[in-house]
Amino acid sequence: MKKIFLVLLLLATYSTDVSAKDPQWKKFNEGVIEAKKNGKKILIDVYTDWCKWCKEMDKNTYADKNISAYLKKNFVVIKLNAEGNEKILYEGKSITPQEFAQGMGVDGYPATLFLKSDGKVITLLPGYSKPDQFIHVLSFISENQYLKKQFADYLSEKGVQQ
Repeated sequence: MKKIFLVLLLLATYSTDVSAKDPQWKKFNEGVIEAKKNGKKILIDVYTDWCKWCKEMDKNTYADKNISAYLKKNFVVIKLNAEGNEKILYEGKSITPQEFAQGMGVDGYPATLFLKSDGKVITLLPGYSKPDQFIHVLSFISENQYLKKQFADYLSEKGVQQ
């Protein structure tokens, strides 16, 4: 009985740690509605099941405790399989994830799309990003620095090597 309790305790601890680190991913429609309600910006991780770098982004970047904490505080996060079959609603139209991704200029995976809380596009970040680089992108967007300056200038002001 003690062994079973210990195993259950370890599993509960492990699952708590995992959920504490991982962002709270939403489905597209749910995330857009939530962002409109709470005024947070939206981060959409556009991925495919076969994409090696998408899996690396999940494993290394999104699972990073600093990235995850920053995302939870500042963004509504959405996972969107660009090859998924579900219909999504965007600007009053029902479209496929592939149509949405193509319309946003996604031409490779992974791609990170940033939207304002009203669904208007801020920018698209193509490709894989390491956690130490990605955190600067997140702060640049969440702090509205993109409205005032170029990203290179922002990094320079923070003393970050490019």
